[in-house]
Amino acid sequence: MAILECRGRANSLGGIRALDNVERALQPGRIVGLLGPNGSGKTTRSKLANGLLTPTSGQILIDGQAPGVESKKIVSYLPERSCLGDWMKVSDLLDFFSDFYADFRRDTAQEMLSRLSIDPRQNFGHLSKGTREKVQLIMVMSRQAKLYLLDEPIGGVDPATRDYILHTIISNYNEDATVLISTHLIADVEQVLDEVIFLQNGRILLQSAVDDIRENQGKSIDALFREVFKC
Repeated sequence: MAILECRGRANSLGGIRALDNVERALQPGRIVGLLGPNGSGKTTRSKLANGLLTPTSGQILIDGQAPGVESKKIVSYLPERSCLGDWMKVSDLLDFFSDFYADFRRDTAQEMLSRLSIDPRQNFGHLSKGTREKVQLIMVMSRQAKLYLLDEPIGGVDPATRDYILHTIISNYNEDATVLISTHLIADVEQVLDEVIFLQNGRILLQSAVDDIRENQGKSIDALFREVFKC
């Protein structure tokens, strides 16, 4: 069974088009890039899949069911903007995720924090931007989820932090799960992707395996992206 299915038109509230008369499915065990320029609908699609927006028509299914309380048990979501309180200590975040998610691997999270020499007694809001991004990702990737929705996980951070984030993604996700990475930074993520979706103005222009694109097009994903979305 597909872990994420989109059937028919699936607009968000307010008529913002996120999908338009398409039927698409993502299979387990894949790292998928949802790629498009700013404003293409990437964040809207992630919010629809996480149940933060409600489609006005069509269907989005997570493991065969509509987004809701049950789907949140198997979806681990990293929003573009942090929803974690700056007043919280890192230890509070560990407690929060442990209390809310039965699949949260606290020992895994603590081990990754220790490797970065992050003191759990520190206030989250006092950390540098790059360190906050790392802490958020550690929390999200320490869940044993079936679907990881990562919205712009490497946006606005330095190259070293980007490398750490990508390494954390490929080293810690459940290999039977699907990872959907929404980004416009193609060259940075291309190395970890199995499949890509090109999105423009809410429409899916392309969905293909990365190896097929390289073999059939004779181009990297970054080169094809620049060609398709050339200004």
